[in-house]
Amino acid sequence: MDADKQAFAQDALTSIQQAQRGEGRVHQVTLSAAAEARAKVGLTQSAFAQLMGVSVRTLQNWGQGRSHPSGAVQTLIKVAQHWPEVLRAMS
Repeated sequence: MDADKQAFAQDALTSIQQAQRGEGRVHQVTLSAAAEARAKVGLTQSAFAQLMGVSVRTLQNWGQGRSHPSGAVQTLIKVAQHWPEVLRAMS
């Protein structure tokens, strides 16, 4: 077994042993402002994208940091983050 495969196998075994002991690795995921707003409003990607007037692909690009929303949409996202009920009423 080459060194890379051996290191991977050892890492996997260590992870399994940690899980059995109730330990584990914690991964912190930071949501984009758009993803956080969508979660607070409680809409699907498709419904949230339609509400924002953009395509699902654009919404996904925002979430993955490949592009950023314009000024007007940034304001809507802030409203959604602070007052999700307002955007729920609009949907």
